[in-house]
Amino acid sequence: MKKIWVHRAKSFEEAAAFDRRYYAAMTPEERLDAVQRLREAHYKIRKGNGQDAGAIRLRRHVTVIKRQ
Repeated sequence: MKKIWVHRAKSFEEAAAFDRRYYAAMTPEERLDAVQRLREAHYKIRKGNGQDAGAIRLRRHVTVIKRQ
């Protein structure tokens, strides 16, 4: 069974501060996983079954910039 929890804030500023602390505590991999879950859920809502190749994984693109 999935656990679902809710944070109740007294203001928008408090909610934004909570969100920043919550995501700052995650590892980069956990943040990418969260983004991917949101992308897949959004795609399913907008496009139907979500079987499109573009919706399966985030595209990884790295640009290396040499400092002088």
